[in-house]
Amino acid sequence: MSYCLSRFQTLRRHTVEVKVGSVGVGGSHPIRVQSMTTSDTQDIDATVKQSIALAEVGCEIVRVTAPNVAAAHCLRDIRRHFTAAGFGHIPLVADIHFLPAAAMEAVEHVEKVRVNPGNYADKKKFAVKEYSDADYERELQRLHETFSPLVRRAAELGRSLRIGTNHGSLSDRIMNRYGDTPLGMVESALEFLRIARSHGFHALILSMKSSNPKVMIEAYRLLVDRMNGEDMHYPLHLGVTEAGDGEDGRIKSSIGIGSLLLDGLGDTIRVSLTEDSVYEIPVARAIADKVMSLWPAAAEPAATELADPVDPFHFARRATTTLELSPRCRVGPEQPPRVIVAVPSLAELPAAMAALASPRLKDTPPEGIMIPVQGPGDLAELCTLLPAQGLPCEFLGLDLAPSVRTELLRPLLAMSPGRILLARTFAADRLEELEEFTVLARETGQFLAVAIDPAEFAAFGPALRQLGDKNLLFTVAATAGRTGAAHAVGSYRQLAAGLAAAGSAAPIWIRNTAASAVKPGPDFLSRLTEASFLTGALLCDGLGDLVSIETEADPTRATRVAYNVLQGAGARISKTEFVACPSCGRTLFDLQTTTQRIRAQTGHLKGVKLAIMGCIVNGPGEMADADFGYVGGAPGKINLYVGKTCVQYNIPEAEADARLIALIREHAKWVDPDPATAPA
Repeated sequence: MSYCLSRFQTLRRHTVEVKVGSVGVGGSHPIRVQSMTTSDTQDIDATVKQSIALAEVGCEIVRVTAPNVAAAHCLRDIRRHFTAAGFGHIPLVADIHFLPAAAMEAVEHVEKVRVNPGNYADKKKFAVKEYSDADYERELQRLHETFSPLVRRAAELGRSLRIGTNHGSLSDRIMNRYGDTPLGMVESALEFLRIARSHGFHALILSMKSSNPKVMIEAYRLLVDRMNGEDMHYPLHLGVTEAGDGEDGRIKSSIGIGSLLLDGLGDTIRVSLTEDSVYEIPVARAIADKVMSLWPAAAEPAATELADPVDPFHFARRATTTLELSPRCRVGPEQPPRVIVAVPSLAELPAAMAALASPRLKDTPPEGIMIPVQGPGDLAELCTLLPAQGLPCEFLGLDLAPSVRTELLRPLLAMSPGRILLARTFAADRLEELEEFTVLARETGQFLAVAIDPAEFAAFGPALRQLGDKNLLFTVAATAGRTGAAHAVGSYRQLAAGLAAAGSAAPIWIRNTAASAVKPGPDFLSRLTEASFLTGALLCDGLGDLVSIETEADPTRATRVAYNVLQGAGARISKTEFVACPSCGRTLFDLQTTTQRIRAQTGHLKGVKLAIMGCIVNGPGEMADADFGYVGGAPGKINLYVGKTCVQYNIPEAEADARLIALIREHAKWVDPDPATAPA
């Protein structure tokens, strides 16, 4: 793929070095972690205090909004006080929307200026207009005249610029020609990039942010592909904007940022959480450290790489055979990815089944429960246990040790009340065992999950062509991931490529295990990040039909994480989807408490998408695919949206929650919460 060196290993994209003050970005530098202050920029003391707090927890670049010229002028004193406090080595970045005059003031005082090409010289009115080529060229000339003064002044002062495209604020001109698409985002940035280059200015960093990880991933890949075509190699700033808070915000950010970093793309990152900014840094640090741990071992692509069947620029789910794991649970391209919970041992099965039968999981139950089987003793115990214990799920999975042969399984399969998924690792030098298990599965009406090392796929190809797809699905062996691929995402991509080469459309099961981790860590954040990396990246590629989070011993938490990752990747919606921006100096209400309050009232509305936006900068655009929006319109006033249309203006904040719920009812999207499924 022209956008990266390898889809199967993390080989870092080469970029030019860009200096942001004394901090180098791109080139041979580590991934830089940054964040943003949330205070009113004109409150100089508060902004300096927040900047210091960020620096003290490891933020390497601090961004401050400059919504007007007066705020931009305050950056002079913010820079002076921040330096006096001992942080002169930490660069400050001015965040500019709408006002070139604010950018011209800000560039005098800080090391970098970020401009949004969607609104720096354009106003967004959602106007529909056809542009002739001559009209479009006149618009480009207007952009050139508006942006050039900033470029020239940045060059004179030794500043850097970020051209930061946001999916939610594409100009009407771009929208009318390219649509609300990753291509539109890329073209918006390239217009400004070409203006800067026309002045010989190259201290440039680019970003392609969206609240939708799929859109964000595709946009960055397409941008790099287009830049490569013009021999441009500028660093990238990665981020999922409006990611939200809590577990959901961490998952979305890890999916979007992690997917690209594993592709070798990205030089500086920000995790945008609807929380105090200091909480963004540990998440960003965990993401960056995991990927950088791959770099020393990955110097060049493997000598032979399979043809990758995934189109990295357009999402399409992989077409597969449909398997009926139970009368109510099928696996296939028309079905959502299914959730399996792994129980660590047979002794823990009764407690796990009791936990999974809880009313709290009524709307998000796992479809399968999997237990390890080490030998005949475990099988005998299962034969006595299963008749007494009804399954709280659709099918049972057996994770079979290599010593378990087919003849040992027949008594259990003969008496089983339901479908069983047999999971076993097969080595390339024991293909006759694969044939034995395949025959057993077909004879008994069960299913076989074949775990293999993709690096050995050449030996499996002929066997797979003989066996066909019936009753088979595939996963990656726990020992794979370090031969021919530097990470588990690469192993699963190799698996998909190998299946395509063998003509197999068998489903793929994504197993998150300790062995699949990029850089294992004992804490929950590390495990959550790993699950988001592996499952999220693959789902955004269109790969994956079953998912298990086996790094979580507690079955309830493993189920919750699986569903949350599926939702974060847009693969399976199980609850309300929130698009909530992080706070900044433009925010017109307390985003954290507002988001938490609205979630408490609406979090049960499965399939409804709500946007909670602090101001109008990205509001209407990011809400284009949201059902309803809650947007700060003025201090103490809220505007309510249906889609991207504002339907109620300047509602007093005290009334806004009730009016939002009434609006949801009016559009027949409201259901009353079920007390049995409410959090304890």
